[in-house]
Amino acid sequence: MQIINLSDNNSIVNQYMAEIRDKDYQRSRLLFRNNIMRIGEMMAYEISKTLDYETRDVATPLGIAKVSVPTDKIVLATIFRAGLPFHTGFLNIFDHAGNAFVSAYREYTDEEHHKVGIHVEYLATPSIDEKNLIIADPMLATGGSMELGYRAFLSKGTPKRIHVCCVIATPEGIDHIRRTMPDEKTTVWCAAIDPGMNEHKYIVPGFGDAGDLCFGDKV
Repeated sequence: MQIINLSDNNSIVNQYMAEIRDKDYQRSRLLFRNNIMRIGEMMAYEISKTLDYETRDVATPLGIAKVSVPTDKIVLATIFRAGLPFHTGFLNIFDHAGNAFVSAYREYTDEEHHKVGIHVEYLATPSIDEKNLIIADPMLATGGSMELGYRAFLSKGTPKRIHVCCVIATPEGIDHIRRTMPDEKTTVWCAAIDPGMNEHKYIVPGFGDAGDLCFGDKV
């Protein structure tokens, strides 16, 4: 399994990361969502380099141009609700892609909020058979919700390639993906890998709860 960490190389993504981590910058949900979206766009561009291509003739007003275009079919999959702005970034680039959605959210199973379970209750997806499946979720913490989302999408086919995309990952989350997804055709993309999680399973230093920062508190 390949791990691609965009922060290994200097790019404008690092500026976006500095801003979304900044607790003062986070006061604007609009700015936070926009940066999550822009990281999605940058990641989609990098993924586009891995696709299969063919040369096609395109008729212009003045002649015929030969253009290399992707032949791979793509399904963009998102885990509600935090994944929506991230998903939008990918869709801005892969505008012909199919779209899949699943709800998978954490539920604490003890009073101290130290043990986390994942609940899945909604799925809407086209066939993913022989397509590039891009699963976009900003936080890869334990990896549990990503795994359950992936298993839900598998009910609609077997993908050609799998791209697990997040803004921030942990080593534990990456190890979980390594154990639960096919190694030979899975790539994990992230903008940063943080050291670990606190006792409540939030990534540290991270940036907080992505869903709340994008859309406001939940009850």
